[in-house]
Amino acid sequence: MSQNRVAKLEFAAKKKRQRRERFLDEIEAATPLALLVEQVEPFYPKGKRGRYPIAIERMLRMYIAQQHFGLADEAAEDAVYDSQSIGTFVGIDLSREGAPDATTLLHFRRLLETNDLTRTMFEAINVCPAKYILPLARRESNHHGRSVWRGEAA
Repeated sequence: MSQNRVAKLEFAAKKKRQRRERFLDEIEAATPLALLVEQVEPFYPKGKRGRYPIAIERMLRMYIAQQHFGLADEAAEDAVYDSQSIGTFVGIDLSREGAPDATTLLHFRRLLETNDLTRTMFEAINVCPAKYILPLARRESNHHGRSVWRGEAA
């Protein structure tokens, strides 16, 4: 049995679910992927020239994970390899295939931006659950430059 499959079995058998997994499950539930695929499909390359394009749903999932976690293109690619939960959300089995590279994600992001699909996409998703945004918004720096929660003693 390969190292990757052992890791996948261990990940599936663990008792406690990480916050990231729960967050991605909520994003999954809030995202109308079929609608988004329909909106992107007319603009997505058909694969008549060059290499065969990656499935639209997979690229959408990778883009959504990138945006919700605030990752650069290279960091999003690395996150699929580093985080089992992000890899599962994107739909990649690393024992069979690799993650889309940073350049592919860059081209996909530019396709969305050029055709003004990002705004309609995030209106459909409703961006993200407020309970994950609020704790981040309450952070500030004290006079020592240390990040603290508001209301906490400096």
